[in-house]
Amino acid sequence: MIFIFFTVVAAAQNDAVKIPDEVKPFIEKGMMPIAIESADFNADGRKDFVVVLSKIIPEGSVYDEAGDSPRPTLVLVRDRNGNLSVTSRNERVAYCRNCGGVFGDPFAGLRVRGTKFTIDNYGGSNDRWSVSFTFGYSRQDRNWELVRVEETTFRATDPGRTTRTHIYTPPKNFGLITFADFDPDNYLGKGKK
Repeated sequence: MIFIFFTVVAAAQNDAVKIPDEVKPFIEKGMMPIAIESADFNADGRKDFVVVLSKIIPEGSVYDEAGDSPRPTLVLVRDRNGNLSVTSRNERVAYCRNCGGVFGDPFAGLRVRGTKFTIDNYGGSNDRWSVSFTFGYSRQDRNWELVRVEETTFRATDPGRTTRTHIYTPPKNFGLITFADFDPDNYLGKGKK
């Protein structure tokens, strides 16, 4: 029974995300993209990408040995000649496969709006939680910076009465924190004011 469960999980984890040819060189060996979005993330008129990677679960695996492995999130920006390069990377913003508790894999998606992108995570069991991290491009700093964190908790048996949402934004809750330096466990009160 356990073997069947992990085989199904491995197959689901390895579902293919369509990878544009120009992004393929940035997919590290043993990794696969679980989300890819494109937009003009730095407002220069050229199409860029944000890619979330995860370790591949070997087919037929009984145990997910890579479940605690980091999931790199890459910001790929196009230069004036049309070439892509990794301009920013974070291995903590997209939670690991085993970080969702009983609920399972917590990665809930990648959303894009203009020069901003959001990574969503969701997990728990009877006590559920979700957290969304939004980063926006700063023309002044020429970098992506944390602009919003939304944390929600609720009891699965009574979400109507137990839902609590907290929204954190700069400069009240944190200062300037770049995407590469962001640590979801240590951001409140941090960053240059």
